[in-house]
Amino acid sequence: MWLKEQQNLIKDDVDKSISDVLKHCQYIMGPEVNQLEDILAKYIGCKYAISCSSGTDALLLALMAYGVGPNTTIFTTPFTFVSTAEAAALLGATIIFIDIDPITFNIDVNKLEKYLSMYNLRTSAGIIAVDLFGLPADYERLKVVADTYEMFIIEDAAQSIGGELLNKKSGNLASVGCTSFFPTKPLGCYGDGGMCFTDNMIFASKMKSIRSHGKGDNKYDYKTIGINGRIDTIQAAILLSKFKIFEDEVEKRQVVAERYYGLLKDIDSITLPYIPSGFKSAWAQYSILAKNEKHRELLMNKLKDEGIDTVIYYPKPLHLQDAFRNLYYLEGDFPVSENCSKRIFSIPMHPYITFEEQKKLAEVICDTYI
Repeated sequence: MWLKEQQNLIKDDVDKSISDVLKHCQYIMGPEVNQLEDILAKYIGCKYAISCSSGTDALLLALMAYGVGPNTTIFTTPFTFVSTAEAAALLGATIIFIDIDPITFNIDVNKLEKYLSMYNLRTSAGIIAVDLFGLPADYERLKVVADTYEMFIIEDAAQSIGGELLNKKSGNLASVGCTSFFPTKPLGCYGDGGMCFTDNMIFASKMKSIRSHGKGDNKYDYKTIGINGRIDTIQAAILLSKFKIFEDEVEKRQVVAERYYGLLKDIDSITLPYIPSGFKSAWAQYSILAKNEKHRELLMNKLKDEGIDTVIYYPKPLHLQDAFRNLYYLEGDFPVSENCSKRIFSIPMHPYITFEEQKKLAEVICDTYI
């Protein structure tokens, strides 16, 4: 696994970082937490960074800061990891799914506009836009829609830290950006962790309070209902070590993606990822579309036979999951998401994959017919 290779590069620094935490014994909200927040706020280009215990809790903090509850409608995509919609559902919000763009796999702004023009919303509403596989959503158009209908936008940047839109960093493309430090993310720790980004001082203050049980002026002063959502100091320390090589790894991912394109672009039976002008992907995943479900199965089995791991993100859209059956969506309601779920699969993508490994993969795909 590529994380082993990465770990070997930074092992001494990580060991020292962990050792420092063990020495000062501030395992919760130790000095490394503030250091991490300061460094990532500067990198992202925002005023405030609020660390937390997971990407899911990052979304929860942002939604709670907005006061999301049963009288709120949240628009998002069904083609994403469950936490995107789960966080809103936990707060009792009404979830409305909008299908994805067939090229970028992100929320289809045209379909969102069409829905909003047909229905008169009677509640407060927001959008959780997902930067799927590392590619930012189209926030320039989303902001126009949000302003027109008086909606807020939360950026689900769980997969996209390192990505950009018009030279602005992912995580800082909406009023609040949320990310995950799950180990396999472009910037990941050795457990769970997350972070929120914002330029809004009031929101930053709210989220800091909410992540610590709604804490006020002191440990036993509670201003609001909150959660236990703090990141562990050890995980913050690990992230500080990993961030030292992060920007280099982001650029290496760009090289890997360019090599894949060169090797695979002439294979007619698959569809490669598309990056629109002005966008930069963090390349959390390199996901391609097979011709159909049978073709995907054949390709994945052939690659497996050659010792090449692949994975499907995501095999079943959220609107067809039992967890969201109360929304009464049916098969066929979101045809693009359903079609992608039957055809998509992700091939190895990380900073340390070699050209020889990529070439071998391309040869397997080229020689696999249906």
